[in-house]
Amino acid sequence: MKRRTLVLSVAATMALAVSPVFAEDVQTDNLVISGAFSRATPKMAMTGIGYATISSLGEADRLIGFTSPACERPELHTHINDGGIMRMREVEGIDVPAGGEVRLEPGGLHMMLIGLTQQLVEGESISATLIFEKAGEVPVTLEIKGPGAMN
Repeated sequence: MKRRTLVLSVAATMALAVSPVFAEDVQTDNLVISGAFSRATPKMAMTGIGYATISSLGEADRLIGFTSPACERPELHTHINDGGIMRMREVEGIDVPAGGEVRLEPGGLHMMLIGLTQQLVEGESISATLIFEKAGEVPVTLEIKGPGAMN
């Protein structure tokens, strides 16, 4: 019995040691930004991408932009179906509904990091500041996950 307990204890410790690290949630008076991440890029890549879930704790707000030292030109984007071809398009802002949430996710709304100033390396992180109409500037950390990460 003691051996089984020791084996289970070691297994649990090892599982925790290899658990993925998740970006910490960031909360303002009215918003919660959770699950912020980016994807790893090849060395010579000129663009990267960022995702997060933005939840409203009450009143509506609007994400109107972001900044990041990881890129020269930050843009908010969406995907559209253009005659059966998925294309990205810049958007002026992203609405966060009152008491609801908006997901910046693969295949949908996202942060586009154009003119990368560094390679995005899996296991590292980058900083960004989200800019909202009402909440103002909100600093976040985007954990860099594998190239095909979905969340």
